[in-house]
Amino acid sequence: MYHHIRVAAYEPDPLHGPWREEMKVLRLGEDLHAELTGMHAEADKNSVHPRRLPVRRLNSLLQAMAPGVIATGRNAGTDGRLPWLYAREAVPPDVLAPVVGAWAADMHREDDDSEGADLEERLRSCDPAETVRLPHWETEPVDLTESVLSAGGTAEPAARLYSLLPEWIAFRLAARTFRTGGSTLHFRVESSGDGARLVSWPPQRYERRGQTWYYSACLTITVHTVPFAPRFRVHVSTHVRRWATRLDVRPHQLGGTTVLLDAPLPWPEGPDRGHRLMVNTLGYDRRSKELAWRRHSPAPLVPELDILRNYPRPDALFSDPERWINGSGDVAAGIVYHPSIGPHEVGPGLMPRERADLDAWVEEGLRPLLTRVPDLTRVSRSNTPSLLPRSGAGRVPGVRDAQLALQRRAALTRALNGRPLEIDVFWQSPETRAALLAELPKLIGLPAGQQVPSADGEAWQWQCEGVDIRVRTRPAGPLADALPTTRARGRLRAVRLAEAIEGRCGLVADRADPLLGGAGVVITEIAGKERFAAVPDSDPKHALRIAWARQGRLTQFVNSPDDTDSALEHRARWTWLDAFRQLGAISPPSHRVGTGIPGDLQYAALWLVRHTRKGPTRCPAHRLVAVRVRPGDGPGVIEGWNAERAEWVPYPKLLLLLSQAREPAASAGKEIVTGKLVDDSLSPGGSQPATRPGVVEQDRQRETERQIRALLFQLRDRPTLLLADAGNLRQCWPALRNGALDRDMLGFGAEPAQRHTLYGHDLRMLLVRDANARGEVAEWYAHDTEDGVGFAEGVWGTADTEGRVFTSTASKPHTVAKLPKGLMKLVPTAQGRTAPGKTAWNPGQLEITVLGCLSEKALTDSGRAGDPPDRPAEWATLAHQLRYHDDYPPLARPLPLHWARLAAEYVLPVAGTK
Repeated sequence: MYHHIRVAAYEPDPLHGPWREEMKVLRLGEDLHAELTGMHAEADKNSVHPRRLPVRRLNSLLQAMAPGVIATGRNAGTDGRLPWLYAREAVPPDVLAPVVGAWAADMHREDDDSEGADLEERLRSCDPAETVRLPHWETEPVDLTESVLSAGGTAEPAARLYSLLPEWIAFRLAARTFRTGGSTLHFRVESSGDGARLVSWPPQRYERRGQTWYYSACLTITVHTVPFAPRFRVHVSTHVRRWATRLDVRPHQLGGTTVLLDAPLPWPEGPDRGHRLMVNTLGYDRRSKELAWRRHSPAPLVPELDILRNYPRPDALFSDPERWINGSGDVAAGIVYHPSIGPHEVGPGLMPRERADLDAWVEEGLRPLLTRVPDLTRVSRSNTPSLLPRSGAGRVPGVRDAQLALQRRAALTRALNGRPLEIDVFWQSPETRAALLAELPKLIGLPAGQQVPSADGEAWQWQCEGVDIRVRTRPAGPLADALPTTRARGRLRAVRLAEAIEGRCGLVADRADPLLGGAGVVITEIAGKERFAAVPDSDPKHALRIAWARQGRLTQFVNSPDDTDSALEHRARWTWLDAFRQLGAISPPSHRVGTGIPGDLQYAALWLVRHTRKGPTRCPAHRLVAVRVRPGDGPGVIEGWNAERAEWVPYPKLLLLLSQAREPAASAGKEIVTGKLVDDSLSPGGSQPATRPGVVEQDRQRETERQIRALLFQLRDRPTLLLADAGNLRQCWPALRNGALDRDMLGFGAEPAQRHTLYGHDLRMLLVRDANARGEVAEWYAHDTEDGVGFAEGVWGTADTEGRVFTSTASKPHTVAKLPKGLMKLVPTAQGRTAPGKTAWNPGQLEITVLGCLSEKALTDSGRAGDPPDRPAEWATLAHQLRYHDDYPPLARPLPLHWARLAAEYVLPVAGTK
């Protein structure tokens, strides 16, 4: 058993002191900014923000083509006085002027590009009378460890470090080689918004099935904060970057894929030569009806700056990606692989041994400026709740399955509370129909022969110990067909989709039988979503969910056998288990934490649903979902909050209520925000200052916080554990940002934070956070004193007895194939030639912050100094154990949060069609 885990995270070394670098800084200046914004306004007369320069493409071009440029500053397109470029040394005017001129010409490309050529000449001019000149570079010392300490004790880095520090680290590491297994890897830098990536280049090769497959090692570098930590952190995550060598899609199906361009600098002098890959996006342009460079890609401008080389055209790259990944001349390009474009023989992920080797290489490269954060140790040996033991030596086969079936049937009996359960199965393949009918009695322990088939063989009924289940099967027919969407111009997309949804609702109403006092579930077999990708908005899944909810029925879907690789029996099993979850026929297992947890504790979880106009119904939505779980309370153990009537309702009723929202047609086609949304993509770790929210967004924040306060009042009758996902909720509850957190305090709006016990005498609040697609939580691996590395499950923390931040790691699911711990994918050994083809699954860590508990101070402040205080580690252990259930592999979040998040599937607002 491992007793320590190591996280791939680094922090400023206090023994070293500040990390200062002399940088060259360039500001656009008021004159050049005014000139460029004037050109932009002339080129795009319909621009909503004419004073905001579209500099993303220019920034990408400069980072790729101008030697020495490290990073670009924020908001330089709106204010010429702000820092625009950071560089190791000043970029010569002969380099900078052509790049700016080419970018300016591109704004006028549809009519006249002479404006850009004229601007380039003026920028090059030495005439003192010329009013528009390139500004002068300034020398500025930058502290790459600059931070301030929040009132709650959280170190918050200077805003510019979120983009500047990862780039600086990436170039520092790219100057070194990584040696492993007798081979060496060289890395290039890829800019990625609020971070940077290192990509091994040229790619590795793997011969399989008569074809060469390409892949690279990839390290992502980001800056983050940790609640109550006195120093911010740099996270370095590692994974495999796979490259496409064939695209099994048609051009019009390519929505947008990343392409990294490797090209020599037209101006070879200067630092960082050959260390960067240029980021572009290739996709189908529906206006021009051809493949094109999209999303601010700099690739279209590069040939104008370098006329000597042959650069790939979008159609040529699409038709022969392998040619370009191997290079044409001294230019190469790689299409980043995505599963939607076909199969790949290289498996994702790295094993702990290689991750540890890369981590050690990073640690060595960052000394003495940054130091690794301390290893984490176990804080509890109670890893799991009271689960049924798995089959093994000395256990009778089938006993566990029989016990699970009894548990499920008892839970279903409680949830139905005497009502019959009516199930409609709409099938497309006889195999799916047969699998569903065979799996249901096994899952809930219905004795063989108990079912009573109807005369036509299409209906069955089971009655056993208070459970009355009636199943009717019918061919799906047109119910599962693609939605007939239209492309009429001048009409909002959400309205057109709403009309198609109404049509499917009418079809469902014609086929629905009355639901007479029972609970209703509909299971529909539909094609996989890839079948509907060619025609946007044609997938009928959401329309069917809305339609059946109007008939008072819950819905579950199962994919046709031809559209999935998983076994039919496995899919049928999960279809029924999720149907039971929607019915509320499930409860958390008993915890094994200890006597510090109150016996009558209830769980509450919050999840914020935020749909944009790109959501499932193309209609914006903003909805707070709250779930309450009271173990042992009998029927209705899982409940949801009905905000309109301010009452708790059974979980199935909550799902049906969530599906009934409608939006006016006028608001369906646009975001109703007058200012910029507070976006976590601009605030890694919830700590970077975000742009001031607009009026409507402020109203949403106030309404969300009002609802949360109302919920807390409804939970005061017994001890409560409130669970929230910080990454999900902090956008509308800004007090959950790391920099705003304080122990045992809750804040709302602009009011000062107050004692959390004012919102509940026995309230505890835990925040959880995962990587959140941005590496907010660092990767990890377990290790021991003998240099062994691997996996470990448990609850981990530091030696600080006052610590409030813990790490939860779960075991690998028993269904995941076991791989040798020493498997090497980047440089396969002779004994593991097929190693690159293996999928290396690594459990992620869940950060648990005990924000509010009954600490000694909290008890004293609330007049209860004599009561025994809480141990934060026990509450973190409880949250960890809530990730486990007999029917599930270890979950990403505690069960109540898992159920609240899944309820979001029913938030499907439909635009008004009149």
